[in-house]
Amino acid sequence: MVVPPGVFHTGALRLRSRVELNLSEGATLRFSEDPEQFPPVRTRYEGLECVNRSPMIYALEETDVALTGGGALDASPTAAWNRGGDRAGELEPLAARGVPPESRMVVGRLRTATVETVRCTRVLIQGVRISGSQFWQLHPTLCTDLTIDGVTTARSGANSDGCDPESCDRVVIRRCTFGSGDDDIALKSGRDEDGRRLSVPCRNVVILGCQAEGPYAFIACGSEQSGGIENVYAFSNRTFGRGVGHALWVKSNSRRGGYTRNIHLGGLRGWVRKAAIALTMRYDGQTGSFPPVFEGIHIEDCALDVEDAVMEGEGLPESPIRGVTVSNSAFEGAHASDSLRSTQVVWRKVSVNGQTRG
Repeated sequence: MVVPPGVFHTGALRLRSRVELNLSEGATLRFSEDPEQFPPVRTRYEGLECVNRSPMIYALEETDVALTGGGALDASPTAAWNRGGDRAGELEPLAARGVPPESRMVVGRLRTATVETVRCTRVLIQGVRISGSQFWQLHPTLCTDLTIDGVTTARSGANSDGCDPESCDRVVIRRCTFGSGDDDIALKSGRDEDGRRLSVPCRNVVILGCQAEGPYAFIACGSEQSGGIENVYAFSNRTFGRGVGHALWVKSNSRRGGYTRNIHLGGLRGWVRKAAIALTMRYDGQTGSFPPVFEGIHIEDCALDVEDAVMEGEGLPESPIRGVTVSNSAFEGAHASDSLRSTQVVWRKVSVNGQTRG
């Protein structure tokens, strides 16, 4: 299906198996300010399954779906209805009471994503430009064989993450330009008991040749990582514009639990406004009985201008952060000392403000 050049006003669109929605160069889909054009669907909000208004572009349990072309998705009119962020007050009590996901109705009380594919196989999102998002811009969930190629997202307010693959396997993110009001790429796998119930990790992810700008992380693992995150390879990426908050931010807590392991970040260039690498097991101050595991995190061949420390690591005494290496990298402009608690780091041929470590 080809959308020709022009501006087209529409409600939610649902992708089906073996269908490609191609937006021609100069085509814009402008999504409606009428909430009734976005019917309730099964979705996941910040790691918890629920029923919410449909994302602007949505697919559920489809195979071979594609959203392509050089056109644009404009979600700005949805600001009239796409509101609500009280997950703890609206959705968490339903999950805690054991209400099944299909009965967790949050329609009209929590926001919805712009593009979301759920439990799909062989998904291609290529070339499109996204603006005006009120929440996460790309949110593939429980998908296998996912390619996101040459997509551009825009910073459009708080919590407008660029791309958040959640509990996905075999993911390629390449040649994209991510602007966001939060994390640019955030790998996730569910929150708390709901994430452990599904127990589906986000794994086997390649991030190549992308550029990003935003207030928080270029690449984040978590904080919804209760199902685990593993085997992430990011190479030859860079920041642009005002840079990013962190190059890599791994975040969980002992309520969230989960693991992040076998992470490789190489060849990143650009500007970082906070600690270049941030690893915390005390995120958001929440505690519980599920200490997370961070291990096998490798940083190499990076050249970054930083305004803060090179690394902040905050493990737990009962679960130290293990197997972190930083090698063959240069960091300039750091004006704060590293803060490492229950964190094991090996430095090899690293320059910090011209001083050699390791």
